[in-house]
Amino acid sequence: MRVTATIVLDESEIEESFIRSPGPGGQNVNKVATAVHLRFDAGNCPALTPAILARLRTVAGRKMTADGVLVLTANRFRSQDRNRQDARERLIALIQKASLAPTPRRPTRPTLAAKQARVEGKKRHGAHKSNRARPSTESDV
Repeated sequence: MRVTATIVLDESEIEESFIRSPGPGGQNVNKVATAVHLRFDAGNCPALTPAILARLRTVAGRKMTADGVLVLTANRFRSQDRNRQDARERLIALIQKASLAPTPRRPTRPTLAAKQARVEGKKRHGAHKSNRARPSTESDV
């Protein structure tokens, strides 16, 4: 199963089991296991680099166990096949999101004009506030 241009997952790495799905379904809901419980051992997958695995842990959150097993449950649809497709698409989306390395932040400094504009703004604000004070008289001194 192709995830990105460099990441290809083997079908044997994905384990699927089918469970009864909650929600609507009428009389069929108690007889047919349409929900999909997908397990993917990302910790032992050779296609994932340690950096991608670390980002996948943060992206997946509670969906990933401490052992590195990604667990997804799909029960959005009434058919088993559509739920299987949905679970696989969600797995691919998670791995694709984790495969994108974040762009590093380049620290910047304010320009001289920006510093001068900030000081001028502070001076204007201070002058505006000083106008609120009571006028001083010579007898007060």
